[in-house]
Amino acid sequence: MNDSISTNSTTQASFAQKFAKGLALFLPGIFLLGFNIGTGSVTAMAKAGADYGMSLLWTIVASCLCTFFMINQYGRYTLITGETALEAFRKHIHPSVGIFFIAALAAGVCGSVMGVMGIVAEICYEWSKSFVVGGIAPIYFASFFVTLVYFIFWNGRTQFFERSLAVIVAIMAACFIINFFLMMPPPIEIISGLFPSIPQVPGDSGSSAYLVIASMVGTTVFSGLFIIRTTLVKEAGWTLVDYKKQRNDAAFSVVLMFIISAAIMAAAAGTLHVEGVGLSKASQMVSLLEPLAGPMAASIFAFGLIAAGVSSQIPNVLMLPWLICDYTGAERNMTLARYRLLVLLISLLGLVVPIFQARPVAVMIVSQAFNAVILPVTVACIFYLSNRKDLMQGYKNGLVANSIFAVIFLFSIFTSVVGIRGLWQML
Repeated sequence: MNDSISTNSTTQASFAQKFAKGLALFLPGIFLLGFNIGTGSVTAMAKAGADYGMSLLWTIVASCLCTFFMINQYGRYTLITGETALEAFRKHIHPSVGIFFIAALAAGVCGSVMGVMGIVAEICYEWSKSFVVGGIAPIYFASFFVTLVYFIFWNGRTQFFERSLAVIVAIMAACFIINFFLMMPPPIEIISGLFPSIPQVPGDSGSSAYLVIASMVGTTVFSGLFIIRTTLVKEAGWTLVDYKKQRNDAAFSVVLMFIISAAIMAAAAGTLHVEGVGLSKASQMVSLLEPLAGPMAASIFAFGLIAAGVSSQIPNVLMLPWLICDYTGAERNMTLARYRLLVLLISLLGLVVPIFQARPVAVMIVSQAFNAVILPVTVACIFYLSNRKDLMQGYKNGLVANSIFAVIFLFSIFTSVVGIRGLWQML
């Protein structure tokens, strides 16, 4: 009897070790996924689904393919040279390029921290009205989530950040996928959305469709994602012999990115679009979905939105200290007092919107404007570095890779122009 118990315990321990080892292979990719799928991304995908059904699904496919290529290129550069992106920009292009990225990404992150936490608090407030008369004030929710994110950061180890994020991302993915099956549109509509087209509807919707496309691309093909990727690859200790592992991890991240983004779009397309209900902010989904899909679907979607917001806040507050470490070549020790103080100050920005009752969407607009300016520069920098024979040895880009770079660069210019023009009109 004791031998049987001992065998079972050994088998369970062995399974747990194998699972933990297998999960560790994809933790950098999960970290990127949590960074990428935030409230801004959810809002963009839900708006596309509510306004245009599944007709813009091809945009998610194109964005995810671009993201995979860029993640892979930045990761590949670090595997070959052992340098992070900012380290490479400082050494091989010009120190000012690295400073530009730190300043631009920091400004974008600060705006994102304020906007995301404002949206999360607003969603929780709307959701709380279903079980508390008048709802619970947003400041209480914002304070709770700011404290939670800072508690996770306080541990200081990248592996702990990644594993905490893996749990939150799993909750987020489960919520949005369940919602997909509860509210999905007809399969034929999903399939037709894979073929590129620009929705044509009366009025000024043509330009609006372009702006929605720009926002979808901007939230998926995000410069910060590629810069941080090099940090995660170096932190994992991967070298050129781990190229396949790095590529599989990137593919895992992007496939989940597509599934979650498509599920969000489908949930809005199967309910709001069918009823002809428009969408301007993420928190509307909770109140609009309840009469259309029932309280359970609305609650699941709200929970997914909250998980998306929290999952994006962890990388957001980490970005600036990580960028500084990469640029200066300093040890990435997040338990140092200066980094803990810096992250505390960034985290407290999450209270700005609830305290001053600012519009979270307006704050997110400023954040996204910075992202639109950075993307073409991000593409150009890695294109230059990955074509230098002295850096890449025998692994510099071939004709196919450079052709893809050219297409992505032109696409990034187009999206930036459209996005900035749309933001200017809104402001």
